[in-house]
Amino acid sequence: MYGCQQVLIHPNPDLKAILSFICSQSNNLSNCALYYARQIWFKAKRYITKFELDKEMKSNRHFQTLYSQSAQQLCRSVYESFASFKQLNALYQRGELLERPRLPKYRKNGLNSVSYPKQGLRLIEDGQIRIPLGQTVKVWFKLDSFTLPMPSNLSFDSIREVRILPINRCFYAEFIYQVDPVVSDVDKSRVLGIDHGLKNWLTCVDNIGTSFIVDGRHIKSLNRWYNKQVATIKENKSQGFWSNKLAAITEKRNRQIRDGINKTARIVINHCLENRIGRVVFGWGQGIKQEINLGKKCNQQFVQIPTARLKQRIEQLCQQYGIEFIKTEEANTSTASFVDGDTLPKHGEKPNDWKSSGRRVKRGLFRTAMNWYINADANGAANIIRKVSTTLGLDLSGVCRGALTHPTRIYIWVTAKKKQRDAVLTCPVASF
Repeated sequence: MYGCQQVLIHPNPDLKAILSFICSQSNNLSNCALYYARQIWFKAKRYITKFELDKEMKSNRHFQTLYSQSAQQLCRSVYESFASFKQLNALYQRGELLERPRLPKYRKNGLNSVSYPKQGLRLIEDGQIRIPLGQTVKVWFKLDSFTLPMPSNLSFDSIREVRILPINRCFYAEFIYQVDPVVSDVDKSRVLGIDHGLKNWLTCVDNIGTSFIVDGRHIKSLNRWYNKQVATIKENKSQGFWSNKLAAITEKRNRQIRDGINKTARIVINHCLENRIGRVVFGWGQGIKQEINLGKKCNQQFVQIPTARLKQRIEQLCQQYGIEFIKTEEANTSTASFVDGDTLPKHGEKPNDWKSSGRRVKRGLFRTAMNWYINADANGAANIIRKVSTTLGLDLSGVCRGALTHPTRIYIWVTAKKKQRDAVLTCPVASF
């Protein structure tokens, strides 16, 4: 199992020139490999083989400029993209894919990432990692390597790869390292169901009588402010306009989103560890963001919320801590009543006479047939567990009315204003 850590590089002018040069050569080599692979497909009507690009690109000037293992790995990534295209094309031919897959396209950006396997890295004095350059660079510029600082929280022995990532006119060093699994005292009979949304980013209900909501309004606000700034800067500009200010606000927004994803995933995992929950069931609709139709304004808000990245991060942490992660389709979970035990037909299999026992009174409030008023998203999260309860043999008797009615709301970031407001609410009223 592997983890990754991104570190922002603060390069001096010399190091920035080196990073820009190798990333531009990587971009050029990627396009050259793509051109060869596409021509093989157009003219010979066949897919490239695994080592064909390595052999063909060895005489390429951009291949010779990069470190040999980095160039080979880049060619391997182009092969993998065509291998993915091959698999998707096979699914389309069998009628299992609706849209025809497209060939991998050329990179229009000027910079591309560069990967350096552990074999070529060396740890030198002052905690610096020596990263080699190609023989051609050594001949041209009399330079054979450059150095990057080693992260203090990582061990050099655990590192497997270092990647140079050009993002929004900044450079990041991404360290891939080995992660040892953590032995956790969890119970597989305890399960947590997760329903994702917009204002309530994650609504979580378990079968031991607890529930909570991770608030998503701050994430929504970040995206709205970012879109407003981009629209203001791009007003009366050309379609491909980009500037340092746009790069800066985009980078700031991406860092905030990444921080929110990590914090939210940690909230879910900590809840599982504290309550010995051994299974996490995540409700997910494949292609939901491509097919969503909530109107222009709501579509923009929903599509830009990176829930897929959050789901992936939760799955990674579940693997690390020995918690079973289950993804299930969430069709009809928000309309069916958990309390009344409504059936949960799969997507596209709902009978014409199917009708829910309860109904949604308003946004966020669901009324059951027993005239209980419960949280609508909590009802959906409980139904997500019920989707897999028969297959996994789960006992859902612990999902109580209180958990469905009053989930605890958790905020990703607690601002100073909210702290001050909470302090005022908890202070005793002074008498005069």
